[in-house]
Amino acid sequence: MPARAASGRVRLAELLAALSLGVDLGFGQPMEHALRQCLIALRLADRRGLDEPGRASVYYTALLINVGCHSDAHEQAKWFGDDIALKSTKYTHGIRGLAAAASLRLLGAGRPPLHRFRLGLEFVIAGHREIDVTVHAKVARMLAEKVGLPATVRDSLDAAYEHWDGRGWPGALARDAIPLPSRIAQLAEFVEAAHRMGGVDAATSLCRKLAGSQFDPGLAALLTAHAGEIFDGLDAATTWAAVIEAEPALGGALSDAELDAALGAIADFVDLKSPYFLGHSRNVAALAAAAGQALDMPSSDVEALRRAGLVLHFGRLGVSNAIWDKRGALGPGEWERVRMHPYLTERMLQQSPALGPIGALAAQHGERLDGSGYPRGLAGAAISMAARVLGAAVAYQAMCEPRPHRAARSPIDAAEALRADVRAGRRDADAVEAVLGAAGHRTRRRPEQLAGLTAREVEVLRLVARGMSTKEVAAELAITPKTAGNHIEHIYAKIGATNRAEASLFAVHNGLFAIEA
Repeated sequence: MPARAASGRVRLAELLAALSLGVDLGFGQPMEHALRQCLIALRLADRRGLDEPGRASVYYTALLINVGCHSDAHEQAKWFGDDIALKSTKYTHGIRGLAAAASLRLLGAGRPPLHRFRLGLEFVIAGHREIDVTVHAKVARMLAEKVGLPATVRDSLDAAYEHWDGRGWPGALARDAIPLPSRIAQLAEFVEAAHRMGGVDAATSLCRKLAGSQFDPGLAALLTAHAGEIFDGLDAATTWAAVIEAEPALGGALSDAELDAALGAIADFVDLKSPYFLGHSRNVAALAAAAGQALDMPSSDVEALRRAGLVLHFGRLGVSNAIWDKRGALGPGEWERVRMHPYLTERMLQQSPALGPIGALAAQHGERLDGSGYPRGLAGAAISMAARVLGAAVAYQAMCEPRPHRAARSPIDAAEALRADVRAGRRDADAVEAVLGAAGHRTRRRPEQLAGLTAREVEVLRLVARGMSTKEVAAELAITPKTAGNHIEHIYAKIGATNRAEASLFAVHNGLFAIEA
């Protein structure tokens, strides 16, 4: 049984370990890749003689090192066709070779040759600026701050892609100036993949090959000298328990307030995967909880609804943006991938005794009373009342948001669609009416008061956060590209953002994607 804090509350390690499972899928890796790299990193830290604070920095850096890599998945899919296929080449080509390999083999993948040629020219001229590894590190740092991790972890995540020889990203640090947890976590990440695919010989061969360039030569030599002990037992079925047991004293149990704050922060970062999802999870959580209260559900059920809304789409990390952001109709195979994402959410959370029930509730949000839903095709009484409320909240919120193949529907249209589902026997009438009642009383703060933004700048911010380019913003608002560019520059200066991910998080945190009835 996985370890738990004495209070019975969720431990920070459980939450971050669960998140890491989805990040693994987003890299085309098997679940527990990050957990195994965490164990490797800890074993290296122990042999390096790190004290407990240093060991804690290694632990959390290893778990979160790649958590920001989905923040520009929309752009990755836009240029390369499949963001997961792109990132999966990291462990065969390395970080340096990733961009070159992708440009040669994946740019415009699945498109006609002439289209790929034009796309290649556009990418070389301007598009390459949209794919920035340094943004991944900044996003990981932001999440670490949101969940309360110390400056040593945040600084280590900031330098997660630096190389020993100074030729990493952003290329500001080299050798011993790179935080030691960064060096340990990066080495552990790559040798885990090498060991999984080729055993100890492959891992030590990689160490020797990249020592002095990407890897700290001292750490590479230390791992090679102790490879037998460091890789011992990594394939055991108890990886999760071993990682949770190894959590440093820094973590411990989260209070209810701390858990809610951490779940909200992670939900925001998961929703960054696509500009079409911004604010979705927080809005669903608020709507479902309000509906549960309207139905006089026990406070524990209302709390579960709110938390299930926040973890609702963790499994989206395991599905490519080539599907989520596709402008046309999805094919049968693509629909199957979509229908599996609630199951992936459940898988990510099920090993934690405290998070497992929340994941199980979230996994039912796509089920329908007549058995036509997903992922398991449950029907009738097999779907809990809480899940019926959650499903109605998800459907209402999604219909009121834009999607790549359609504009946002009006709240009135969304309400009618839900009631049509009730008449057809697909949804529960009480759940639907509770959700619609809750939606009718929701309010939104005036965005023009935020950070000194004008009403037009708020419009531009919403469009930028949705993934539109400067030219697309200009066309949407019937202004010149130069004017749009000036607006974007002023917005970034006012809100302190330097990229779309940061601007998107500002917009979400300030309610710019809430739905008004």
